[in-house]
Amino acid sequence: MLRTLSVLAFSLLLLFGGCDDSKNRLSVLSGPTMGTTWSVKYTGTPSDGGVQALKADIVAALEQVNAQMSTYRPDSNISRFNHAEPGALMVLPSDLVKVLHAAFLLSEQTDGAYDVTVGPLVNLWGFGPDPERFEPPKHSEVEAALTRVGWQKLMLSEQQLLQPGGVYVDLSSIAKGYAVDKVADLLDRYGLSNYLVEVGGELRGKGSKPYKQPWRVAVERPIAGVREVEQVVDLKDMAVATSGDYRNFFESQGRLFSHTIDPRTGYPVQHKLASVSVLHKSAMIADGLATAMTVLGPDEGMAFAKDHELAVFFIVRTEKGVKELSTPAFDAIVEGK
Repeated sequence: MLRTLSVLAFSLLLLFGGCDDSKNRLSVLSGPTMGTTWSVKYTGTPSDGGVQALKADIVAALEQVNAQMSTYRPDSNISRFNHAEPGALMVLPSDLVKVLHAAFLLSEQTDGAYDVTVGPLVNLWGFGPDPERFEPPKHSEVEAALTRVGWQKLMLSEQQLLQPGGVYVDLSSIAKGYAVDKVADLLDRYGLSNYLVEVGGELRGKGSKPYKQPWRVAVERPIAGVREVEQVVDLKDMAVATSGDYRNFFESQGRLFSHTIDPRTGYPVQHKLASVSVLHKSAMIADGLATAMTVLGPDEGMAFAKDHELAVFFIVRTEKGVKELSTPAFDAIVEGK
């Protein structure tokens, strides 16, 4: 499932003149991946082979994540698990195991509001690899898909995952965030300490831009067809992920059906939360939490975020327009405390 995210990196406009100082020169690498794009902005000089070696390693790292976790690729590790016979025991690569462990923990913490086995429902509603649809499925179809959902059905022992039968894992809510972390780790190994990594809208920044300016990103205003800024965040050793309901949906008989499915009910979320942005040290965790908060909604989500001291920014629809809500942890980061 492609999830269109709503975080934009601000463009950097610098005049270098004759300056040849690599610490104050912005370099940019980019390319396609996972049905979207990636970009890396950094200052300094990569060690161990230079820029070409760095880009080749970034492309290889992203391809590795895609080859393991994409439901759009029939030969990926997760696709082969999803279509395996009941009782099949599959040995998984370490990256995929790491992501599953993080997903299981988040599922447990949210009492199933976050659940990577939501795949049958995502596909049923037309937001996965299956053809898109323009009207909601029948209630009986939803109920049938729900019988295949439940993260507790998965049994992971070391690097072996048991397919109990009919379970379909969808990692689209966490894989891109993990890819961002993986690229960031790679940049660290190349000796770079100032960079901004972006994969499909998920971002993670470290250090600063040239001339010690912060990596500044914008949270979009949640209005379909409009690209306006709602909130600005400086990313210093921090990642941000945003989830919203205003770019990936279909309309039927006057009702909008969001791509975010509540795995507890089988239906798209119906509350007034338009978008949610999460700040965290890990892009993977921020990615998963953004989906979890979207399912929980503004009230449950705010309570959960405060209980766990999470940095979360909510945009909620009201009769008078949108309203901003944020946790103390988010405010502290934005205010630089």
